[in-house]
Amino acid sequence: MSSPHLTHVPAPDGLAPSPQYSHVVWGTGRFVAISGQCALDASGAVVGEGDAVAQAHQVFANLERCLTAAGAGFGDVVKLTYYVTDVAHLPAVRDARDAYFAGAPLPASSAMQVSALVRPELLVEIEAFALVAEQAAGDSGAELRLVR
Repeated sequence: MSSPHLTHVPAPDGLAPSPQYSHVVWGTGRFVAISGQCALDASGAVVGEGDAVAQAHQVFANLERCLTAAGAGFGDVVKLTYYVTDVAHLPAVRDARDAYFAGAPLPASSAMQVSALVRPELLVEIEAFALVAEQAAGDSGAELRLVR
């Protein structure tokens, strides 16, 4: 399920392929930046305290809500950055990612272990960048909007 406005290069010449990400992704369209999402529900309560699996799924659910607000989906994501308090949480993050990407090409990604996130009970934070297909002819998209 590749988006026609994105090109994924899983293994450029001279680099070993990875099943976990694309080395390079480029495309055309409207740029969307999504702030780091944590395992917080709509009321701001932590979901899955101490449970990396539950937190990873909540983070991807929150990313999905943000993408939807921008008129995008996981197939439009070109880059994910994972922040985890322990690299041992990465398998849980990858499993949640795979469930939400559901066959879409995997984006470029980076992962790093951090000493802490904004709240001590949080284990995972993920930010995303996406490119949404160009808008219909006649819709310049030049308007700056604040959506609340």
